[in-house]
Amino acid sequence: MTGQDWIEKDFYAALGVSKDADDAEIKKAYRKLARKYHPDQNSGDPKAEAKFKEIGEAYSVLSDSEQRQQYDAIRAMAGGGARFSAGSGGRGSAGFEDMFGGMFGGGGGRTQHSTRGGGMPDGFDDILSSMFGGGAGGGGQTGFRPNARAQAGQDIAATTTLPFRDAVEGCTVTLSVEGRSVTARIPAGVRDGQKIRLRGKGRPGIGGGPAGDLSITVAVTPHPVFTIDGVNLRMTVPVTFAEAALGTQIEVPTLSGPTVKVKVPEGTPSGRVLRVKGHGVKTAKQTGDLLITVQVAVPQKLSKAAREAVEAFAAATGGDDIRADLLTRAKE
Repeated sequence: MTGQDWIEKDFYAALGVSKDADDAEIKKAYRKLARKYHPDQNSGDPKAEAKFKEIGEAYSVLSDSEQRQQYDAIRAMAGGGARFSAGSGGRGSAGFEDMFGGMFGGGGGRTQHSTRGGGMPDGFDDILSSMFGGGAGGGGQTGFRPNARAQAGQDIAATTTLPFRDAVEGCTVTLSVEGRSVTARIPAGVRDGQKIRLRGKGRPGIGGGPAGDLSITVAVTPHPVFTIDGVNLRMTVPVTFAEAALGTQIEVPTLSGPTVKVKVPEGTPSGRVLRVKGHGVKTAKQTGDLLITVQVAVPQKLSKAAREAVEAFAAATGGDDIRADLLTRAKE
């Protein structure tokens, strides 16, 4: 936008807010209008598209405290929106002098202040230079341009919550971000708390600068059986002491639906991990495995017969000291 755009366009009116509106009011008004005039809601409507662009321009200025201050100042100097230009021949036009005469000691008169170059009052170009970062005067020059240095748009953040199965398989989500809809592809195997960054989906840039990014934090609803570990899925399966000691074959569920048979070798200790190939997370590059942690279940109550059997087992293995080297290793 040029300086003349700032003079002519009433950004407060575009958003339907007063000039003393605070940041929250401006943001709320922008979101409401952005939803109403978003291109997704008004396909093929050029008026809605123009309105959406207008409120975007207004918000990009009014949501930035520094730019808003500059905008208010230049609008005030311009009388709220009237066009002005520097005259030729060493004197500003009548409207220009009336507008700014009081600022430079002229009291409205046309001979009480000196001019330079093309009729710009002394000091006025310095004010504009400090406000917009560049010279403002010039012989016959009309209008002025604010600092044209491009600025990248701000990054913004959002959150989304996914069911566990969607996190494993990947999905597409649609988020409402500052009054607009953003569609994001969530990759398979996303973890709870992981951040997904969408380039260029943040706030629009200023002066032709690139848009900021959108950072989406993903929350994954826990599953009662499975957890995600990279491209692998994990689960814990209980087995009896007899199954672990003697070895067995068990049937376990998979996230995809069908069960699979898994061999538990003889003498399997609690905590050992068994691997089932190809039943983990499937991505474009690889397929993970299902990792099964064996947990030997200790019965809370024993029948008389079971107790006698355990006591007989204890007597039969009483000579085995499974903690024989514990003290020795503890001293290392």
